[in-house]
Amino acid sequence: MPADPTPTAPGAAPAVPDAAAVRGAVVAWFDVHARDLPWRAPDRTAWGVLVSEVMLQQTPVVRVEPAWRAWMSRWPRPADLAAASPADVLRAWDRLGYPRRALRLQECARAVVERHGGEVPSDEAELLALPGIGSYTAAAVRAFAFGRRSVVLDTNVRRVLARVVEGAALPAPTPTVGERAAAEALVPPDDAGAARWAAASMELGALVCTARAPRCPACPVRDLCAWRAAGSPADVHAPRRRTQAWAGTDRQVRGRIMALLREALEPAPASAVAAVWPDDAQRERCLAGLLADGLVERVAVERAGDGDDAGPRYRLPV
Repeated sequence: MPADPTPTAPGAAPAVPDAAAVRGAVVAWFDVHARDLPWRAPDRTAWGVLVSEVMLQQTPVVRVEPAWRAWMSRWPRPADLAAASPADVLRAWDRLGYPRRALRLQECARAVVERHGGEVPSDEAELLALPGIGSYTAAAVRAFAFGRRSVVLDTNVRRVLARVVEGAALPAPTPTVGERAAAEALVPPDDAGAARWAAASMELGALVCTARAPRCPACPVRDLCAWRAAGSPADVHAPRRRTQAWAGTDRQVRGRIMALLREALEPAPASAVAAVWPDDAQRERCLAGLLADGLVERVAVERAGDGDDAGPRYRLPV
């Protein structure tokens, strides 16, 4: 029977509805429906898993997979990426979004080389000490690269737990102590089982227990789900910020500047940068932000001249 969907005291861990049954059903479903992704292959490396986790941050799998394959072919080890030029790294990142992640990944590769002899560590504290690696990524690398027990809580897993355990449509905007306790209670005690559960629960959230249109009839734990037992109530949290539209935003302007510089064989003149966007104030604000983030460099031109030869030029960092 599903758990009583009555809310628990703030900060307390909700009762898990037959944890063994939930785990068994989700893992059995995963054994049949898991996507064939290259970072799940038997020959995967810890570095490949780490790269996939960084790329998958706010970027869908369909865009990440070809980029990941090309990236790993070019830089199969941390030492390879550490030795690359930042410009090449940003060109390879292309349109995956948030290009600062690419440079942070290179910083991470350099730290792995300098601190760990070029091998990604399995220790959680050592992973957390790497540039750009937060608690989720550290837990995911431990689980998916090393098969170690960890509590993997991404957006998909949090949504599954909110519905199955708490009877809520969506999790709280930020993780709570009670939520983490509920997640911990569902993780099997053994390394192999815990790693399998982490992958299975994440896949269920990505493919079935989705945010906007959950496919409840196809869910392996539909009869154990507190949310369904409660009649699938609407989200009780404060209205969530809608995803910002793309057209006309600073993100679009920054993207156009980055696209120009990725394609340029030589530093681009200010006139070429000016041509990518008509609003001077917005364009200059975005350019200043890219310069501050270290994603673009200004190159002084010493020779005097007219037109494109005069003034500064811009390029990807070298």
